[in-house]
Amino acid sequence: MIQTLQHEVLNHFVVVYERHLNHICSEAVRWYNTERGHSARGNLPPAWDSPPETVDTIRLSDVACSTRLGGLLKHYERRAA
Repeated sequence: MIQTLQHEVLNHFVVVYERHLNHICSEAVRWYNTERGHSARGNLPPAWDSPPETVDTIRLSDVACSTRLGGLLKHYERRAA
């Protein structure tokens, strides 16, 4: 987690205040645990118990992108039906 936080997040910011660092770290931890895939878990985030259901085709309009920290951290998921 520490190396991921450093390389994927903190290297892109100039941290000015402790409050700023706390905000960056809390957003990164939330992203790491709920959205980022982990290879040891079959590319599932730690908060997921099972993979999403599979579908044959996905249209571009079915995909939604959510961002954190000004677009640095991105997560793509299917929109609800």
